[in-house]
Amino acid sequence: MEFAELIKTAKVENVQLSCPGLPPIKGTLCITSHHLLLSSQPGGNGEQGTVELWLLIRNVDAVEKRIASSLGTITLKCKDLKVLQLEIPGMEECLNIASSTEALSSVDSVMMMYPFFYRPQSMKLKDGWQLYPLQRYYQQITSAWRLSCINGDFTICSSYPPAVIVPATVDDKVLQKAARFRQGGRFPVLSYYHKKNGTVMLRSSQPLIGPNRKSCQEDELLLSAVLNGGERGFIIDTRSAQAAKQARMMGGGTEPKSSYPRWKKLHRGRPLQESFIKLVEACNDTSLSMDRWLSKLEGSKWLAHVKAALSTACLAAQCMEREEACILVHGAEGTDTTLLVTALAQVILDPDCRTLTGFQGLLEREWIEAGHPFHFRCAHSAYSHARFKQEAPIFLLFLDCVWQLGRQFPFSLQFNERLLLVLFEHTYASCYGTFLCNSEKERCLCEVKEKTHSLWSWLNQPSELKKHLNPLYTYNALVIWPSVEPQSLQLWQGLFLRWIRSSQYLDEAWAEIQRLVTSCEDAPEESAGRTLCHSQPDAAYPLTITGTTNEG
Repeated sequence: MEFAELIKTAKVENVQLSCPGLPPIKGTLCITSHHLLLSSQPGGNGEQGTVELWLLIRNVDAVEKRIASSLGTITLKCKDLKVLQLEIPGMEECLNIASSTEALSSVDSVMMMYPFFYRPQSMKLKDGWQLYPLQRYYQQITSAWRLSCINGDFTICSSYPPAVIVPATVDDKVLQKAARFRQGGRFPVLSYYHKKNGTVMLRSSQPLIGPNRKSCQEDELLLSAVLNGGERGFIIDTRSAQAAKQARMMGGGTEPKSSYPRWKKLHRGRPLQESFIKLVEACNDTSLSMDRWLSKLEGSKWLAHVKAALSTACLAAQCMEREEACILVHGAEGTDTTLLVTALAQVILDPDCRTLTGFQGLLEREWIEAGHPFHFRCAHSAYSHARFKQEAPIFLLFLDCVWQLGRQFPFSLQFNERLLLVLFEHTYASCYGTFLCNSEKERCLCEVKEKTHSLWSWLNQPSELKKHLNPLYTYNALVIWPSVEPQSLQLWQGLFLRWIRSSQYLDEAWAEIQRLVTSCEDAPEESAGRTLCHSQPDAAYPLTITGTTNEG
């Protein structure tokens, strides 16, 4: 396929661009293989026009068109929730631009996407891809565990990376048979080692118990090897008990107590995609009264999902920190809510995961290499008219939960909200290859690490790095236990309302905080009494709770 075949009209003059909060701009619209560009009309004295719009077409979620006489209007609804309107003179030009944009935004071939064509002069292709190898994480763990390369050719599990961490007493033959007993071959592997007390968190997919209650001695042996002596563990099933029961009738299920007597089951779970769509619809309707807005916000149930995710992650963290018990987390496939819980629990438990580099390593280990299907889940956002079962904003929910943690513990996260927004944008449409494909196997087949740039390479450049640092950060070795009371959770306005209301004053406030903190660091003796130059980290419970001081 050639991109030129999809572009019916490449250039249109006198196009007016409108977007909320900004005055309309008229200029020349150009469409390329991967971008929509609009340059404002040049002024007098030979001045050049300014590029006012540089939109990655992959970011377009829905295209809506309206024709009136000789003027056409195209509304572009983007995956990052931005809404743009283009008024185009000429009916044919309008229809051509709309159909070209729809066709280009729907190209599904990974190797035709922009990261394979993006070549910035300041970066090298190899940079950033080997920053967070699993081998480095393995070096922090005791000799009771080993690094297995059983999946080196991806034949055991197509969604696992080539290497996984497993109990040292379990050989690869046992792993191979255990994999056959788990959906998609996702046998239990180590997700997190809690250095404080030596407990571990495992993750997997559901066991293939089925209606005939099948069993697997190798799977039982693998889980028994995790526990020492008379220890007991917890299995956190991210599905409801009813959903797990229904899954058994379809060949799946959950671990029976008779076969896993030392493991106790706990159930959680609720659906998500429709909630995201309802929330965005409510946020975009600026005509709502207060009562109607609150009703729609509640009706979307998005904050209920946030509460459920944080509650389950806290449950996992509590089992490890307070009960000093090992845990296994799984849902059905083990690639969505499982990773949401394991990753969130680590942010709560581990101060290293709350640093900028540690957080990047966590995303690499627990989301990207662990097999979250980004290509499927982020194919569409909240506006698309095409509805597929594979889309779900699981990773966005994770980012929202991390934002809630940052709001309740403003000194404990080294990174700021801007980093979370950048990650949200790049999971849906990016010039970097980090979030491409559904698994490490697919990335190898597409040669993503050889032919595209890493997002981490760009983010870790000094000029970019400082933009994403929290000026209030102080290392906090404590576990941070968030409050999940309704009064404690807030709508993430910086994301859901970012294109609806201006963030100018908030940006100015953060710039002033940055200036004050920097001046304190430059002159510590003179600023000993200033409150922004804090010496005490966040407590183990949140400092800033709206409405209550519940410790959760």
